[in-house]
Amino acid sequence: MADYDVDLFVIGGGSGGVRAARMAAQHGARVMVAEEYRVGGTCVIRGCVPKKLLVYASRFRAEFEDAEGYGWTTAHSKFDWPTLITNKDLEIARLEAAYTAVLEKAGVTIVKSRAQLTDAHTVQLADGKKVRAAYILIATGGAPSYGDPIPGIEHAISSNEAFHLPQLPHHVVIQGGGYIALEFAGIFAGLGAHVTIVYRGENILRGFDDDVRAHLRMDMEKRGVRVVTGCTIAAIERTGSRFSARLSSGNHLAADCVMFATGRNPNVTGIGLEKAGVAIAANGGVAVDEYSRTATPHIYAIGDVTNRINLTPVAIREGAAFADTVFGGKPTAVDHTNVPTAVFSDPEIGAVGLTEAEARARLARTDIYRAMFRPLKATLSGRDTTVLLKLVVDGSNDSMVGCHIVGEGAAEMVQLAAIAVKMGATKAVFDATLALHPTTAEELVTMRHRSASYAREAAE
Repeated sequence: MADYDVDLFVIGGGSGGVRAARMAAQHGARVMVAEEYRVGGTCVIRGCVPKKLLVYASRFRAEFEDAEGYGWTTAHSKFDWPTLITNKDLEIARLEAAYTAVLEKAGVTIVKSRAQLTDAHTVQLADGKKVRAAYILIATGGAPSYGDPIPGIEHAISSNEAFHLPQLPHHVVIQGGGYIALEFAGIFAGLGAHVTIVYRGENILRGFDDDVRAHLRMDMEKRGVRVVTGCTIAAIERTGSRFSARLSSGNHLAADCVMFATGRNPNVTGIGLEKAGVAIAANGGVAVDEYSRTATPHIYAIGDVTNRINLTPVAIREGAAFADTVFGGKPTAVDHTNVPTAVFSDPEIGAVGLTEAEARARLARTDIYRAMFRPLKATLSGRDTTVLLKLVVDGSNDSMVGCHIVGEGAAEMVQLAAIAVKMGATKAVFDATLALHPTTAEELVTMRHRSASYAREAAE
């Protein structure tokens, strides 16, 4: 590789790019990373980490209310948005510094610049400097999408801007029904705002289990979040400091803030992919094989820019697999099946494996186990809430193929359940495991009665 300036050039300093760069350098490669914004990428800077901090903040309000049933007096509690944002910014700055230090310690060169391909081996920086690389890794992530243009769209914010609002808005309208929309709905509502979700589909959280979708909507509405389905925001009008969102149904919603959370698009434009012979897949992301290799053999892509499974741990695993494959002499393909996921809504969701509908479509026989109950904590607090746990089992061999939980601690529980699903543990193994009482998780091993069982029609 002596004919090249570096062995590896990484475009994008997010979680996946950082992991790939560090591991490639540890394998002995000369590595350079270009990041035009801040090292850490979407997850660390304006995604999962700051969002989870805001989620924590939003849950204290309910905790203070529930505490009264347990003998606590909390009448003088109050919330200050600028304090939260300041403290959040300090933590994000600390994490960015930590990510930068990790790269520098590994010997990686960091350039704070936009980078684009000029040919299959050359990357040009914003100052005009060109770098020749033996291998190139595209890890540019994704960006918020506003969907089709509508009048007044310039008045809307995305999740990026939500982290930097100067004050907490009192009335918020959010278009979208996925992770980001529901998580920010819970954040704003938990901090005291009036929130309305507008979603074009029949119900929120498309792609999740139908019982989970219905349960979350029911509980969110109990907590004061209004959910309007079957329509979209058709226009946004501004009057002074307030806005009016006109819906496709003809109704109007007044708001201090209108947020669009309608998905994210892969960052594939403006980086010269066509000059390097890199193809775009039907899903809009960079087309790659099972080893994250593009149509140009020495150019790879990982993370959200490939639009496969857009989760930070997936990008990190893909980055590690790339480094091992190209520089570690250990070809590694990432297994994208049974990836656990969480929605930090209020209440929280944790899920792994097949939904009931997916199982019924794929398996000869599907057994469903379901439990819904009022959690012990709510008995003294008086909160009107329920927990849902659902197990999806392959009826032909008793193996666990799906686990879905709605309630406090759902993500923590599903992370461990994912191990059982990944290894193909059977329902009998769950049944033979002693319960830890009193917990919500004990229901995972005490559900004995099938709530439903389905066999595919022979004609299929």
